[in-house]
Amino acid sequence: MKAYKTVKVFTDRFPLIGPIMWMLSVQYFLTQIFVARAWHPGYSLLQNTISDLGNTSCGIYAGHYVCSPLHSWMNASFIILGSFMALGSLLIYQEFREREGTLIGFSLMAIAGVGTIIVGLFPENTDATLHIIGATLPFLFGNIGLVIVGLKLFVSKNLNYYTLFSGIFSLVALAFFVSHRYLGLGIGGMERLTAYPQTIWLIVFGIYMSKNHILKHLRAHSRKNSLLKSKI
Repeated sequence: MKAYKTVKVFTDRFPLIGPIMWMLSVQYFLTQIFVARAWHPGYSLLQNTISDLGNTSCGIYAGHYVCSPLHSWMNASFIILGSFMALGSLLIYQEFREREGTLIGFSLMAIAGVGTIIVGLFPENTDATLHIIGATLPFLFGNIGLVIVGLKLFVSKNLNYYTLFSGIFSLVALAFFVSHRYLGLGIGGMERLTAYPQTIWLIVFGIYMSKNHILKHLRAHSRKNSLLKSKI
């Protein structure tokens, strides 16, 4: 209970920290572009998985050639993204603690963050079992968390619909991904349909929360100035 109070005090004082963490998830996409450009021969968005970017050796892996010279950048990006997902979930949750179901939704997103950290710590060619476990957490639990947040969190109606759609869409894509039905998109394309909506949602929700806090601060500042003027 004391720990929760401490976190609550922190978020009340610095309400933008959590949303900014989630907005910084954009580094995940930028890093992929940067790391993929170093591949020779070229990296394929459809035939190569995201994890191939973090593969630490050159050679045939899972039936195709993999060589990622900047793999350390990608694995660092996984760890940063996972850390921001977990810590951001803890901080943002404090603003919605009174809402039913939000604890489960944000907890699942935090667990997804831990899984993403595991993906970065254990690249696909070093410990395949831990890597798969790590990837399963955001792919499954993170997207279930999105569905719960979409159903239980009362924000704008459009954001609720978008959140719910992102979770359901990614879970459907996951079902195709694990059953090896890629619908002509390749393993990399289907994996991206599973993974990307969640990360994009983090950025969108971070922007939404940041905008709300800034507007709230501006309104409070405006009311304060109005009261001061009325006293003069």
